[in-house]
Amino acid sequence: MTATPADQRPLAGVTVLDFSTLLPGPLATLMLAEAGARVIKIERPGGEDMRIHGPIVGTGAEAMSAYYAVLNRGKEIVTLDLKSADAVDKLRPLIETADVVMEQFRPGVMERLGLGYEALAAINPKIVYCAITGYGATGPRAAAPGHDLNYQATTGALSIGRLPRVDPAPPGLLAADIAGGTFPAVINILLALLGREKTGRGTRLDIAMTDAMFTFGFFPQAEAAVNGRFPDPGEPIFVGSLPRYSLYRTKDERLLAVGSLEEKFWLAFCDVIDLPASLRNDRATPVETRAAVTEKVAARTHAEWAQLLEGTEFCVTPVASLAEALADPHFVARGLFAHSVSTPSGTVLPAAVVPIAPQFRAEPGVVPAPGL
Repeated sequence: MTATPADQRPLAGVTVLDFSTLLPGPLATLMLAEAGARVIKIERPGGEDMRIHGPIVGTGAEAMSAYYAVLNRGKEIVTLDLKSADAVDKLRPLIETADVVMEQFRPGVMERLGLGYEALAAINPKIVYCAITGYGATGPRAAAPGHDLNYQATTGALSIGRLPRVDPAPPGLLAADIAGGTFPAVINILLALLGREKTGRGTRLDIAMTDAMFTFGFFPQAEAAVNGRFPDPGEPIFVGSLPRYSLYRTKDERLLAVGSLEEKFWLAFCDVIDLPASLRNDRATPVETRAAVTEKVAARTHAEWAQLLEGTEFCVTPVASLAEALADPHFVARGLFAHSVSTPSGTVLPAAVVPIAPQFRAEPGVVPAPGL
């Protein structure tokens, strides 16, 4: 799919004032920037916290976190102490022409700074004001601090899977930050901009990262509505209660993902591993079948499974490392890694992969991250 010239991208002409820090808000405004919006990031003197987190490239005045560079590709910077007496006056010209405001403070902070929705809407009634918080602007937990792990814990998301009994570890995906914060923010900002075309007015968006976590629980919620009880952790099919949809260790202690939910796929996999007919009804013999599959999978290495499964179509996949996935010819061919970002020191880094269709983005290339 051909990329779009910069001035013809869907959000060309849209201006975003970004007061957010760290991950959810900056990733959301990055997506808007990739689709053509002008994103002006408001940072305190010395820069936001993400500038010093993670691996640093460059030294001295050119030093920058790789995380920060990737999240803020193509944005502009305005340095301002929001607590200064003239902060609102200095921002007024930007507020008057902005389409979107993104912030990620706890509820009430922007209001105390004179930059809450009501104050900004009085200056610019068309402004779309998006606030991402952990628990939302209302409710008993509104002012509570938290991070991704806390939000998954509070909403029951962590209890759905099969946690290990010894040394449980946090999940590797920041689901609350990205799926609960970034994605709902982008979706609702675009809906608000579309709605503004009909009403002529902006709105305030209250995006709570915990709210979207309940979407991930719709299977057990539906089961509870029908059965009168919630399934136990590890009980739902999609978290590995059946042998046909589970993870198994290979001979070299790597993993094989068996996702053969459909009967035809499961039976095809059973043929490959020569599973006895008496064990193929895994709903009737889950313990015995799992033990047999575990033994069969452990007989081959990860590489041997990859070779054996090449070209098959029964939904069994060797679990790739991220490094292996980044080098996968399929994903490379789709152009996922064609964009780059440069830092003030001249270092060029791979850009974040964002779910913006290529026809809505500029041509692949190197775009700078903002310095102070």
